[in-house]
Amino acid sequence: MAHAGRPLTQARLYALSIPFVESFSHSKGERSTCDSVLVQVSDSEEVAGWGEAVPRPYVTGETVDSVLADLRAVWPRLAGAVLPPLDGPNDLSSVESLISAATADLPIGNATHAALEVAILDCALRACGQSLGDLLPPCRDAVTYSGVISSGSIERATRTASMMRMFGLTHFKVKVTSPEDIERVRAVRDAVGPAASIRVDVNGAWDPSTAVAILPDLARVGVECVEEPLRPGPVEVLARLRAQSPLPLMADESLVTLQDARALAAARAVDHFNLRISKCGGLARCIAISKIAAESDIGVQVGCQVGETAVLSAAGRHLSASLAEVLFTEGSYGELLLTEDIARDSVCFGEGGLAPVLAGPGLGIDVVADSVSRLSARVIEL
Repeated sequence: MAHAGRPLTQARLYALSIPFVESFSHSKGERSTCDSVLVQVSDSEEVAGWGEAVPRPYVTGETVDSVLADLRAVWPRLAGAVLPPLDGPNDLSSVESLISAATADLPIGNATHAALEVAILDCALRACGQSLGDLLPPCRDAVTYSGVISSGSIERATRTASMMRMFGLTHFKVKVTSPEDIERVRAVRDAVGPAASIRVDVNGAWDPSTAVAILPDLARVGVECVEEPLRPGPVEVLARLRAQSPLPLMADESLVTLQDARALAAARAVDHFNLRISKCGGLARCIAISKIAAESDIGVQVGCQVGETAVLSAAGRHLSASLAEVLFTEGSYGELLLTEDIARDSVCFGEGGLAPVLAGPGLGIDVVADSVSRLSARVIEL
């Protein structure tokens, strides 16, 4: 995978503002626009690569402004650096080392790190005419995606679930906020039928006593697992809940770093991990967390941030396809959620939630730079 040692020469930052087709809500708030930060890096031969940060202050402490500030601070240390060699399957260490060296005394958040990693990988792979699938060999030919139902009225949940079922989806995640949401979950169950897989995502809205009270009701509705049931707190509290829970528990917002993964595994606090590229700091860190999961008999879901564009959708598909075992995959909503995406061809999954593994150069998508500029609230050239 050689690329003649070409240096990185240019970067552009784009603060996107793409309206959603329909607002999306959960216990942390409601969103109606995509607020990703796209990073475009180019080498001396004008080969460009794209990365994406989706900052969430309640997850990694980052905002759009903080990501832009961090990227502006880091870029002078990366400009002129030679594109790292990509030495073979599953080896992302050279890209990780390049970014780590540039940020050794300049800490950056996980979303910022993920955007840089994906952009440099995309550029380096395109420079040598390779696909990310060559670096992360797929274990399957297609990825099956879940439908996600936001919080809101029972009527809206039923309508959304029925439409997803008509599209052939068989895996569903329902956002819940309070004990009263058990009625929404029952309505979704009625809409999708007894054979469908349903899980719920609490986004940390419950205290332990609320969780203990509602988990048996969710079990009776046939819920498969419960994501991030508790408000942030000591891992031991989550472990005690797991010991009482009739349902498997999944960590999301409480799983941001490798240290989080080790602590959750050591405490036997959860049954599953939710990997999100922007949240966890990139592909290399997601893979490292997945190895901790495998060693601890913990299942893995490949999740997404609400409002991801085709860039993170493509990266997430490569990640999901490359892992030996994946419980569920989320993302690739494209223009099912965004009024307009930024790739020439759609990344949306098809009927039944199925989407093929991407095989083109780099991430396997063709980003339309003019569309990115038009859909951005701010453009910064470095």
